[in-house]
Amino acid sequence: MLFTPFEIKETVDMFLRYNLDIRAITLGVSLLDCASATGEGTRRRIREKLLSVAGSLVSVGRDIEIEYGIPIINKRISVTPIALVAGSSEDRDYTPYAQTLDEVARELGVDFVGGFSALVQKGFSEGDKRLVDSIPHALAVTERVCASVNVAGTKSGVNMDAVRRMGEVIKSAAEETADRDGLGCAKLVVLCNAPEDNPFMAGAFHGSGEGENCLNVGVSGPGVVKAALESHKTASFDQLADIIKKTAFKITRMGQLVGMEAAKRLGVPFGILDLSLAPTPAVGDSVARILEAMGLEAAGTHGTTAALAMLTDMIKKGGIMASTHVGGFSGAFIPVSEDEGMVNAVKTGSICLDKLEAMTSVCSVGLDMIALPGDTPASTISAIIADEMAIGMMNNKTTAVRVIPAPGKKAGDWAEFGGLLGGAPVMAVNPAGSGDFIARGGRIPAPIHSFRN
Repeated sequence: MLFTPFEIKETVDMFLRYNLDIRAITLGVSLLDCASATGEGTRRRIREKLLSVAGSLVSVGRDIEIEYGIPIINKRISVTPIALVAGSSEDRDYTPYAQTLDEVARELGVDFVGGFSALVQKGFSEGDKRLVDSIPHALAVTERVCASVNVAGTKSGVNMDAVRRMGEVIKSAAEETADRDGLGCAKLVVLCNAPEDNPFMAGAFHGSGEGENCLNVGVSGPGVVKAALESHKTASFDQLADIIKKTAFKITRMGQLVGMEAAKRLGVPFGILDLSLAPTPAVGDSVARILEAMGLEAAGTHGTTAALAMLTDMIKKGGIMASTHVGGFSGAFIPVSEDEGMVNAVKTGSICLDKLEAMTSVCSVGLDMIALPGDTPASTISAIIADEMAIGMMNNKTTAVRVIPAPGKKAGDWAEFGGLLGGAPVMAVNPAGSGDFIARGGRIPAPIHSFRN
């Protein structure tokens, strides 16, 4: 017998009871050959190429869902950072590029397009400046476009001029979408050590080191891991670690199957599989609840960082054995608005911004989908970014900041973003200022351990 009745039931339960899904199949497309001397010409080439290469992405995803019975939540596209593609044109405002991407995404039925991005970890080119300046309005007038800016790296240090500018950009993006609780900021992430092959938004872009195109897959299954832990309530940490690792292996094999099949049908290479426990607002699909299943009364209490460290490590160990090419973020996400357990922890006061920052030293990304008071100064936002970039730089890991200063809201109010983005209580920030620190500018040098060659 190929599969036992228990194994068949276990697989069915993963999908029907524990919210296992393919969170995203993301088609990466190089736009380097679309650059021309005019913005109009470049945008025309971008449109033509995306319609040609990604025309069947959504239908392929739906066919696989029907044939295999595996939910694929999002179909996405990531493109070459637009700052690189648009730099040769005469355009001062890059908003039309975002609008072109948005129009194509809508026409194709794609959920999100990532790549309205710039890489400025060591400095700004003229194209980088134009793109960053365009972000607030571009995100306000589009629905499906996501932006990202890499401002730091272990090899380069932290570009504090970029950090200061991104605090201002985030404030502007919130103000431009004030009628939607600052929704524009939910589609903008600031990164350290950004991966070039990430299938998850808002940080996805098709890196310059990637091939012409490829298919990357993001798998998620917090509910499956939680259920596995709940059936072993008295297990030791050694046993828990093994349970998580074996569960991650099973989840990853399913993602590998879908990724290889989707790439084959699209006629593109299979890129990477990103096994990240990415939660949703749905009950039973929470990373916070996994931590609580380990014995914590509430996420955020003492012991949370240790529990998250083990969870992240075992997810990676199990996943890397199940796929030849693992990449992206891979680990455990701890967004607030997208995780009902995290929302509850904020409401009950068991977790705060400082504790979340500590947890980011061991999770797979960083401060994610956190609503801040609308009157938070840009310099304070920049300082929050600087702290998170320092964690990534010193620990040689990817870290990110996606915060939303909700206009008109104060600590304790509710900010709503809708869909997979969810909603969240507004969290308090430290009232002491950081303005003089941020105003210094320049670059924080790379750490001594970055000097490896």
